Amino acid sequence: MVLEIAQIEVKPGTELEFEEAVRMARPLFVNAAGCLGIELNRTIERPQVYRLFIQWKTLEHHTIDFRQSDAYTEWRNLVSRFFAAPPVVEHQQVVAID
Repeated sequence: MVLEIAQIEVKPGTELEFEEAVRMARPLFVNAAGCLGIELNRTIERPQVYRLFIQWKTLEHHTIDFRQSDAYTEWRNLVSRFFAAPPVVEHQQVVAID
């Protein structure tokens, strides 16, 4: 499993609209090949900063299958107008568990 973490900073005053846009976009992810789940968290100390966590079966499910799909285009159309800066995206995998 691969965890995509996108740090997204939105324009001040657009937080609730952004959160609603992510709710609307949720089916785009959960119906995508290889998507195992999605969660949006908001930073308490900096309320314009969010982290979007998306679990994928493989890196390619995100970087190839999803990114080259119409769902990705629709996702960007729903949320990009809220971005104060381009999102910072990284991928992680579990290397040790308790």
